Parts: sequence; C-alpha cells; structure tokens
Amino acid sequence: MHFESFEAFLQMGKHGAYVWSAYGISFVLVGLNVALAVRAQRQAKEDVKRFARREMADANKS
Repeated sequence: MHFESFEAFLQMGKHGAYVWSAYGISFVLVGLNVALAVRAQRQAKEDVKRFARREMADANKS
C-alpha cells in the first residue's frame, strides 16, 4: 500500500480511527494477557512454596 504522506497513512482513507483503535485494543489485550499470565505464574509458585513448607512442617511433627 502506498500513501502520499504520513497524514494519509494515519487516516487510512478515512478508516484510520477504526484501524488504529483496533491496533490499540489488540496491543492492550495482549499486554494484559501477558501481565495476567506472569501474575498467575508468580501466584502458583507461591502456592507451591506454601504447600511445601506445610508438608515439611507436617513431616517434622510425625
């Protein structure tokens, strides 16, 4: 695709608002997905550590 100017590129033949908002929403959702996955992984690691501490405490009681 060839555009006459950078402004024409941004306007995308009067479809610019739709195109750029779609890109923006997509980037936000991908970023949110990554952030939530990292948070879930961190929480899972903490849960495993907590479980292991509890198991070790129970084993030492016996």
